[in-house]
Amino acid sequence: MKTSRAIAGLPPSVRRAIEKLGHDIRTARRRRRLPMTMMAQRAFIGRNTVARVERGDPGVSMGIYATALFVLGMADRVAELAAPASDRVGLSLEEDRLPQRVRSSRRGPGGGRGGA
Repeated sequence: MKTSRAIAGLPPSVRRAIEKLGHDIRTARRRRRLPMTMMAQRAFIGRNTVARVERGDPGVSMGIYATALFVLGMADRVAELAAPASDRVGLSLEEDRLPQRVRSSRRGPGGGRGGA
């Protein structure tokens, strides 16, 4: 099997996460008593591709992983992978950029210059 540079250069934590995803997909399929052949038919992929997904092969496209989750009734989770509300680092950085204090306007309640 040919390995691309991008796959070969995956950080170990990413590789482990994809392998865990594959294992979790396999567990979900088996809990549903769904044979691998039927999973392949429903996802419009080959049985070998299902096997690669379940091994956590990083060479399988994200679309195939998403389709496998759809077949299992778990596609809603794909939309939450990078949800801004669960981005702890981004939220922390955003909080760090908040002003230290907020000053009120000296112009008064009307906000403009001049008289009434």
